[in-house]
Amino acid sequence: MKLTAPLYTEDFMIQAHPDVSPAKWHLAHTTWFFEQFILKPYDDNYEEFSKFSNGLYNSYYETQGKPFPKQYRGLISRPTTEDTMEYRRHVEEAMEHFLKEGPWNEEIAELMETGLQHEQQHQELLVTDTKFNFSMNPLNPAYLENESFEEQGETSKLEWHAYEDELTTIGTDNLHFSFDNERPEHKFYLHAFSIASRPVTNEEYIRFIEDGGYEDPELWLSEGWGIVQEQDWKAPLYWQKQGGIWFYFTMNGLKEVRLHEPIAHISYYEADAYARWAGARLPTEQEWEYAFRGAEADGTFLESESYHPRPLQSFPNAYGDVWEWTRSPYSPYPGNRPPEGAMGEYNAKFMSNQMVLRGGSCATPKSHIRSTYRNFFPPEKRWQFSGLRLAKDGVQK
Repeated sequence: MKLTAPLYTEDFMIQAHPDVSPAKWHLAHTTWFFEQFILKPYDDNYEEFSKFSNGLYNSYYETQGKPFPKQYRGLISRPTTEDTMEYRRHVEEAMEHFLKEGPWNEEIAELMETGLQHEQQHQELLVTDTKFNFSMNPLNPAYLENESFEEQGETSKLEWHAYEDELTTIGTDNLHFSFDNERPEHKFYLHAFSIASRPVTNEEYIRFIEDGGYEDPELWLSEGWGIVQEQDWKAPLYWQKQGGIWFYFTMNGLKEVRLHEPIAHISYYEADAYARWAGARLPTEQEWEYAFRGAEADGTFLESESYHPRPLQSFPNAYGDVWEWTRSPYSPYPGNRPPEGAMGEYNAKFMSNQMVLRGGSCATPKSHIRSTYRNFFPPEKRWQFSGLRLAKDGVQK
């Protein structure tokens, strides 16, 4: 609700691309989750707000009925924004009463925790989708005028942190809380590798652009090069050049690119091409997790209310501001078993044609992230705060 406070009524309806959703839908869908999975099956006294909610706000849970097509969410003008707010108030009041009065058991507790984690995921999506929707407006409107945006730190020196060959464990068996795609903990053999002390910066990425990085097919995977040609990519999403100066669209409107912050809004293909140009590679997700295990993220997260990356200074706690692409395809861990029923649809059915990202971003709630967390997106997607960190084989000095 706090994230939607700066929005006007007209802002709640925008859906500029099938990948993104209107703000109104995010509010309704996260509300629907608690109603559909907790109140309706477990609270005998609950009175449904509308018989149409499941048909409108079910995202992809086929076990709960036919989902409404994602690409048409921006066409749902009725219920109105005020109706959606009333729906949320109705469910919140019912949930508060249910939490006080019960009944209560372990199954409900797990659903409640999943619902809260699901809400946090949509807080991030609300930020990134709103940014994309606003970016389509030639007036470059600001979601929020944030004075702290002008603060600019310096880039820390890039150093290599080396790790020898080792048989280690990856993943977690923590049931409070981890998603099923993080489980189970399992053995994994790591060959010697080195990982950079910080993500790649805008300044470094500009060198890649100016060196013809988007014009050299030898740097690109075949599918990535095809997209570069087809969509005429010349720079990261939201970037434009005016009078020889790079600008980008931010949640604060159009701003001059700040050189020292981590690069964001690049695809896996761009990250991979940059790494090849730099004489390095992307880390595997196992290398990334091993390097950051036990470290508490010390980057910029949603709670900062900046909604924009800032320069990272330290290692091993230097992760957060941008999601970091890995070279690992999104697939189940050995011994992974998704839950039965609707919760089994949460992650497992998306394990194809996606790449893993690690670390969290400036739009991720800090309490949501951990070193075992596996985010995933198709390799061509750019509207998330996605960047990269370099890695190399062997021990680098």
